[in-house]
Amino acid sequence: MKAIRIHAWGEAPRLEELPEPEPSPGRTLVRMAATTASHLDRSIAAGGFLRHPPLPYVPGVEAAGTVLQSERFAVGTRVWLRGAGLGTAEDGTWRETISAPDAALGLLPETIAMPLGAAFFSPCTAAWVALFGVGALQAGERVLVSGASGAVGGVVVQLARAAGARVLVAGGDDAAGANDDDAPCDLLIDAVGGLPLVALLARLVPGGRAVLVGYTAGRRVELDLAELMQRDIRLLPLNMLRREAEARTAAPELLARLADGRLSLPLPLRTFSLSQAAEAMAWIAERGHRGRAVLVPDPAPSPRAAGRGLG
Repeated sequence: MKAIRIHAWGEAPRLEELPEPEPSPGRTLVRMAATTASHLDRSIAAGGFLRHPPLPYVPGVEAAGTVLQSERFAVGTRVWLRGAGLGTAEDGTWRETISAPDAALGLLPETIAMPLGAAFFSPCTAAWVALFGVGALQAGERVLVSGASGAVGGVVVQLARAAGARVLVAGGDDAAGANDDDAPCDLLIDAVGGLPLVALLARLVPGGRAVLVGYTAGRRVELDLAELMQRDIRLLPLNMLRREAEARTAAPELLARLADGRLSLPLPLRTFSLSQAAEAMAWIAERGHRGRAVLVPDPAPSPRAAGRGLG
């Protein structure tokens, strides 16, 4: 079985041959069809994440594939995988055969392609929990979205509009929202952070809420605490590791919307083979890259090529 492993923090990933995982109670064996390379994977591999598996480890926190053996799922069932420690506390999904806790699996509709099944969970559930779990969005409220051109922000725009909110987009035109730099808002979903956050907070009405999703523009910012207290502005960080149960509960509804076209992933999926994992990790680190990186198994060599190799 081919797999990618990290042997030291900050080291490039290596393609290796590992033994096939053995069946065990409470775990399912899945033939991987697609898995993602994400910023979370990069943070863990760099050694800068609070939670990580013991070295050496197989990265990858999400995937999609078909069941090979399980006590809970029938053989051949299409599933998505995320959570339950995959890639964060134990070996992850960057391998041809995945051994995963049963709790990490969910059913993948037939109409959802495997790459989308691998890539939907992170942006879609983060957007859902930010809006409804942390932000407590109510119909008719004005929602200001920063980073609307990104994966999470783009899904936030779609979900907020579907919930009856008026959507305002910060920093550029967007077909799904109004670009109004002066309009006040009740709820801010901020995927940018850094200095732009200060100006965005000024647009919140007294009693407004700001959900902090990301910090691509910077991790540090200076805020006037007295002003925030007088205006009763709430700063609410989104921590998806702590809200995994909420995310898993929302996943079937999000998949149903993806399947019938009510929701779409706003960024393209770029495919890399498993042996190109290092290239995928470098690509998602490039400034201005557009899309999500998806790893798929390397194609099997043709019998003719295999025969030549034996010569």
